[in-house]
Amino acid sequence: MKRLVRRIVPAVIVVLLAAGLYSWWQATRGSDLPDGIVRGNGRIEMTRTDVAVKYPGRLVALRVQEGDLVHAGDVIAEEDAADTLAQLRGARAARDRAAAAVERAEGERAVRAGQARLAGIDLRETAKLRDQAMVSPVELEQRRVAFDTASAGVTAAGGGVSEARTAIAQADAQIAQIDTVLADLKIRAPGPGRVEYRIVEPGTVLPAGGKIVSLVNPEDVYLTIFLPAETVARLRIGDEARVLPEGFDTAIPARIGFIAPDAQFTPKFVETKSEREKLSYRVKLRIPADVARGLDGRLKAGMTADGFVRTDPRQAWPSFKPRKP
Repeated sequence: MKRLVRRIVPAVIVVLLAAGLYSWWQATRGSDLPDGIVRGNGRIEMTRTDVAVKYPGRLVALRVQEGDLVHAGDVIAEEDAADTLAQLRGARAARDRAAAAVERAEGERAVRAGQARLAGIDLRETAKLRDQAMVSPVELEQRRVAFDTASAGVTAAGGGVSEARTAIAQADAQIAQIDTVLADLKIRAPGPGRVEYRIVEPGTVLPAGGKIVSLVNPEDVYLTIFLPAETVARLRIGDEARVLPEGFDTAIPARIGFIAPDAQFTPKFVETKSEREKLSYRVKLRIPADVARGLDGRLKAGMTADGFVRTDPRQAWPSFKPRKP
């Protein structure tokens, strides 16, 4: 029994010493920072966008591969447009028919207008003759009825012209709508990004809203860290910050882009249990697009990183060194 105790006690002492040293390291790991500089840790994040189709249909082309860099407006996929093109041909034919109807209606109106002018002349001349008692009242009334009928014909012909022109406008609107659908059947990148996943392959029949690729924007990069209330109270949105990703030798300039209005428990991915048990505020450090662009894709979503903020704006930024595990 004594021999067993002699074996166990040293092992227990070693474990306790190791735990104490680890706790001391965790408590003092930020002591290399000057006053006014506070460190937090998290993971690099990039804005992710799932590109989807607007209309149901069969995917006939997917022009990008995983890892490809795309720009806003680039065509990345196409849906089958055969049915829509047939509709476009039908709409154009309807417009042609409406245009022909306008020509016929305008011709009819011109004829009716000529007839009305002649009826008017006839009416005036008959009225003069009636004043001289050279024609009967019945004949004058006949000329008046003929003029009224011709005038009504002009009005009716004008309505036919308006109706035909309305048909042209409707056909034009239908053509414009179909052109919009055709444009939407070519799926374009909504912004700059790198293809993370090809969700489907050509030949897939998609519903409206079906996703085709997932993009991450390498120019919209941020790091979310969690800081205690006493630190957050000294920060403002727009303040300078620094981000030091794992594997980088130098820190990257950033700015505070968001401070959560409410405190929360720190998520599990932060490094120590003691930190996770504290209520803290979520702070987002955003890396400017031009800075992210200049890193030539070195930043990757999910990379662990340290984030640094200044509680004292007068404090100069130190030369950050990568933190050793």
